[in-house]
Amino acid sequence: MRAIVVTDEAAGTAGMTLAQRPEPEAAGNDVLVQVHASGFTPGELTWPGTWTDRLGRDRTPSIPGHEVAGVVSALGYGTRGLSVGQRVFGLADWTRDGTLAEYAAVEARNLAPLPGDIDFAVGASVVMPGLTAWQGLFVHGRFAAGQSVLVHGAAGAVGSMAAQLVREAGAHVIGTGRAADRQAALDFGAQEFVDLDNDALEDVGGVDLVFDVIGGDIGRRSAGLVRAGGMLVTIAGPPEARPADGLAIDFVVEADRAQLGEIGQRVRDGRLRTNIGDIAALDDAVAALNPTDRVRGKTIIRVRP
Repeated sequence: MRAIVVTDEAAGTAGMTLAQRPEPEAAGNDVLVQVHASGFTPGELTWPGTWTDRLGRDRTPSIPGHEVAGVVSALGYGTRGLSVGQRVFGLADWTRDGTLAEYAAVEARNLAPLPGDIDFAVGASVVMPGLTAWQGLFVHGRFAAGQSVLVHGAAGAVGSMAAQLVREAGAHVIGTGRAADRQAALDFGAQEFVDLDNDALEDVGGVDLVFDVIGGDIGRRSAGLVRAGGMLVTIAGPPEARPADGLAIDFVVEADRAQLGEIGQRVRDGRLRTNIGDIAALDDAVAALNPTDRVRGKTIIRVRP
């Protein structure tokens, strides 16, 4: 099968190549997915699981990509809950070959049925951003209706999901980003916008919840904005500062079939819009994942037409 492979961590996305790889087999509790669309997160090339297996052994050449939408083509021994021919979307394991390929073996529990009226590219695009936003807000952030929420990167793939989810759930949403991101952030649900290059972040005042995708200086300054009893939730690594009278937590997204179902239903209802910046064919994936210009939103690789 054709797949994107990486062999050199130092080369980053520039080290990607399109190659022939053996078709994977579905182990126990796996399904083999005929990939129709795949998502990729640039940061995954710095994750240990991209280069080594669960026992720490080198597994290069490895196939990156963890977001998938496609059709079940085979079931592993003992697999339940899914059937051959079923449309699915979900999150592949961190320490196994991923989804930038014509086929991927994925644990069945990491996949959810993809409704027939949701395009495969849309399905792949909401997996990682949608689950990250959902878990950051509702699982770790303990969001409650009526709160004020500061969403960093509100025009980006993850931030736009977070802004839409909490706006629908009854929050006052303040989005941040670059000046050029203002309208996109407002379109995705932010009611106020802070230009991080030109506005004073501290002028936001107190908020109940900060959803941080940036970290660094922005993460440190954001901790001071959290009201008593509030929370700072971040995906940018361990927080460097904590709210004086609140909590701070960092987390790594996990696969969850029930949450994917909730996300898919919101997409079908028109309550959640995906944030796709570019769609490219597998033949063009290396170039698409090494853009010369900034791409707003998520790049999706359509493996099959």
